[in-house]
Amino acid sequence: MKLITFAVPCYNSAEYMDRCIETLLTGGRRVEIVIIDDGSTDRTPEIADRYAEKYPDIIRVVHQPNGGHGEGVNQGLAHASGRYFKVVDSDDWLDTRALHRLLDYLEHWENHGIQTDLVIVNYIYDHLYEDSRHAVRYRSVFPSGKIVTWDEMGLMNPSQYLIMHALIYRTEVLRQSGLRLPKHTFYVDNIVAYQPLPYVRTLCYMDLDLYHYFIGRENQSVNESVMMKRIDQQLKVTKIIMDCVDLESVPSKKLEKYMERFLSIMLAVSSIHLLMIGDREALGKRRAMWRYLKEKDEALYRRMRVSVGGLTFLPGALGDKLSLAGYRAAKKVVKFQ
Repeated sequence: MKLITFAVPCYNSAEYMDRCIETLLTGGRRVEIVIIDDGSTDRTPEIADRYAEKYPDIIRVVHQPNGGHGEGVNQGLAHASGRYFKVVDSDDWLDTRALHRLLDYLEHWENHGIQTDLVIVNYIYDHLYEDSRHAVRYRSVFPSGKIVTWDEMGLMNPSQYLIMHALIYRTEVLRQSGLRLPKHTFYVDNIVAYQPLPYVRTLCYMDLDLYHYFIGRENQSVNESVMMKRIDQQLKVTKIIMDCVDLESVPSKKLEKYMERFLSIMLAVSSIHLLMIGDREALGKRRAMWRYLKEKDEALYRRMRVSVGGLTFLPGALGDKLSLAGYRAAKKVVKFQ
């Protein structure tokens, strides 16, 4: 069995996918790379097939009609044969030294009959056009190199939460969770970072700066102007996050609190971008989002109103100004775009 499957969804990625795949190939035969060509119209299919022909024992290619990033992840999981599973976006890459250390850990576990449900690593925001980097690490949250439960999780600071780039799930855990991402929808990585967590009983943090998250392209999905254009997709994912887990059934109180915090962040992102759009339709969608949560779970709604998310839905025109001012201040402290 391969130690890990890397799923690489690609849509018109010809200009940059080589960098991503070449870093994954340094894992050698210990890894499986599933390249999902999502109906590309450039040279992506040709490049993917060339890699598969050259590395038939490492690389598999799935060609599919365009279904979006989520369907790419779905197909990667469906074709995965590795013990662990990780999504690597085609414009991102892995640090090769950190990858070798990760694989050594996984190989040791495999040889000794050890496994964990989730491996957490560090990720790096690479603002390449600004020539700057910002690392997100979890040294104060989890003990390094030790398999633990959620009950041993410490407190996260405001800039820390578990995004998809930090997560390596055991493949069977993802399948048991029933993870299935919607087609033609951006921001589905938030579902990957949320829905499977109650199925995770053990986890291990490895203090490795593994994942390099390229950021700063003008048309990138996390670009603020792009997010406002795609606000309906952001709202769709936020609603899925609200619906996909019954927080009262989460087995760990610490995990439950963390998942509430994650939901609060999702509400904040949707709420603030609707406020920035600012027209009547957008503000109506903002009220409808909060109303949906209230009707679904009033107790959870009350908790969200006094959380970070609630600070983006303050009453009146003054509340709107305060919400926007708080968001802009947070952007200067935490460089997430």
